Amino acid sequence: MPVLQYVCRKCGKQFEELVKKFDEPVTCPDCGKTAERSYCGEVYSATGKPAKKCSGNCKTCGGCK
Repeated sequence: MPVLQYVCRKCGKQFEELVKKFDEPVTCPDCGKTAERSYCGEVYSATGKPAKKCSGNCKTCGGCK
């Protein structure tokens, strides 16, 4: 299960959440509204090394090479 970063668009709280699936809805622990995935921060490849030129959004990324 991955730990993902989220941001609440209503109150602005940034937090991490342990989720079972990537598309699982997550609510803000402060205000209870639905939070969105945050793609900021450092991203690592499957080898554990920092990925080069990766936004963290696999839908738009060229891959962790």
